Amino acid sequence: MNLTVAIVGSGLIGQGWALVFGRAGCNVQMWDGNPQALPDAMTAMRSLAVELKRYALIDDMDALFSRLKPCGSLREALKGADYVQENLPETLAIKQQIFQEMDGLASPEVVLASSTSSIPTSAFTEQLAGRARCLVAHPVNPPYLIPAVEISGASWTAGTSVERTASIMRSIGQKPVIVKKEIEGFILNRLQGAVLREAFRLVEQGYVDPDDLDTTIRDGLGLRWSFMGPFETIDLNAPEGLADYCARYGELYRRIAQAQTSTDPWSADLVNHLHQDRRERVPLEDVSKRRIWRDRRLMALAVHKKQMESL
Repeated sequence: MNLTVAIVGSGLIGQGWALVFGRAGCNVQMWDGNPQALPDAMTAMRSLAVELKRYALIDDMDALFSRLKPCGSLREALKGADYVQENLPETLAIKQQIFQEMDGLASPEVVLASSTSSIPTSAFTEQLAGRARCLVAHPVNPPYLIPAVEISGASWTAGTSVERTASIMRSIGQKPVIVKKEIEGFILNRLQGAVLREAFRLVEQGYVDPDDLDTTIRDGLGLRWSFMGPFETIDLNAPEGLADYCARYGELYRRIAQAQTSTDPWSADLVNHLHQDRRERVPLEDVSKRRIWRDRRLMALAVHKKQMESL
């Protein structure tokens, strides 16, 4: 792919994006305010690439890394870029500063996207001359294994900027989700938050043990949700489709929803109980190993889904 991409910030998300764009054939220009961060990032990405290669999720490691260029300055990273993906810490003041700098350095037609998982575009772009080309492109971690990307602009973000970003994401194998209006948590974290709140509540009130709750998702809902969304799920779960499902079960879900109205914070006792349950299953010193296990399972799932796309 004949596209030059600037990656601003080389932490875990920046590294993930660099692998995604590099794997797709883009030229990637990386910059980080910490001079040591870039060499460390290159080392970490090589280790990740070995695993991805093992699962045939990367074709040619040498070719990929030939397209990754560490840059000594932000100006150098943005020079000639067709698209910019920012990945600095989740702090509003940092976002405001870096977007002001990028808006002054990048060519006027270039989309400036942030990987933020919580800060709305309007909070860090309002005062910019080029605010119409700014938006959020929020990935799911790790983006080289999970393709969904939430694209969320402010009221002043140009539709062409959203369309351009969605087109780029599709071209590199990601799956864009257009957030049509700004909302805290975007779409994914609001859905995840709803499931988490009910999961915490069911354990706290003694309906289920933590591991059995995880089993309900892991070996129940999650199996379908790994290749279907909730609307398609219910559409296939009633003889006459979605409307039939709603007629059969809508009242049940209404009654359930009436018992799900609490917005109390998670209690310290509940959090401690769940944390201790997890540490009995995975000691803290083994969490990093478990993350590697998780990523390998995701790699295997990514391979499977890729093979099944044509069916």
